[in-house]
Amino acid sequence: MGKTHGVRRPGTAAWDLCNVACGRFEGFYEYGLSAWDVAAGSLIIQEAGGTVMDWTGGSNWLFGQRIIAGNKPMCDFLIKEIQECFRKDELTV
Repeated sequence: MGKTHGVRRPGTAAWDLCNVACGRFEGFYEYGLSAWDVAAGSLIIQEAGGTVMDWTGGSNWLFGQRIIAGNKPMCDFLIKEIQECFRKDELTV
């Protein structure tokens, strides 16, 4: 988090994920979200050809409360940065 500038968001993960799907945002990451926060927007990203993963690079993003989304190169970048900033036990719930 210390490597980024603040970003003003509208307040919903679903809207942020849709902005990734249509190309307004390059990527998205968040923690502490519930399935209803990410399910619809993640489906839209996947249908648009994007990638959705958890913070370990796995597929437990729907119920794991940790999500990364974007195109494959952006997800690879974000997962590398996140894994450098968090302890291994903080990457999963």
